Amino acid sequence: MNFLDVASGSGALSIPAARMGAQVLAADLSPKMIDLLHRGARNEGLSNLEGRVMDGHNLELEDDTFDITGSQFGVMLFPDLPRGLAEMVRVTEPGGKVLLVSYGPPMNVEFLGFFISAMQIVVPTFSGPPMDPPPLPFQAADPHMLRRRMNEAELKDIAIEPGVERLTFRTGKEMWDWVTNSNPIPVQMISNLTEEQKVDVQLALDDMLRERASGKAVAVLEAEVNIGIGTK
Repeated sequence: MNFLDVASGSGALSIPAARMGAQVLAADLSPKMIDLLHRGARNEGLSNLEGRVMDGHNLELEDDTFDITGSQFGVMLFPDLPRGLAEMVRVTEPGGKVLLVSYGPPMNVEFLGFFISAMQIVVPTFSGPPMDPPPLPFQAADPHMLRRRMNEAELKDIAIEPGVERLTFRTGKEMWDWVTNSNPIPVQMISNLTEEQKVDVQLALDDMLRERASGKAVAVLEAEVNIGIGTK
């Protein structure tokens, strides 16, 4: 099976696909992410996984090539989501599947709520990021909107399934590093903080995670997701 992972990041979707035996191509705009993906593939001995630096708005790939084309928390960030989705459909063979995983509503994404609360502890006047219109990571948060976009891309037999992502964190610093390297909203939120305030936010996250963990080694935060699947 030929599998394409669009906006792959460091391989959260493509590495598991390669473990299952698919021939995987991972495409991402960031050379750093592709380097991390290649490192992960080498560490696991996955010779069936290739990464390429590529813009998901304009995939440098032939039409009708892949059995499955997927994107997990990637294409949902695109400034032009319809174009990104159309490119995914274009390179999928007729009868093949297109998979898109996106976050649900912001209030149901706990890591974002924790981060905003920690920011407000340090900067009481901080009101949170603007949500009207929704920022790019949440442009497909409404399952009806996700279905509409997939319909517009001329996919058939569309199913939108709810899911939950569970993330584990041990410390505020660990959560800070993950959040600020994986989501553009927190990056914008911290842009005006001093170095001292950044440390204070991490300490506030420490306290919140410790309370959530209730004596356990790690705290578990949940995020609601939409899993859209369609047939070309």
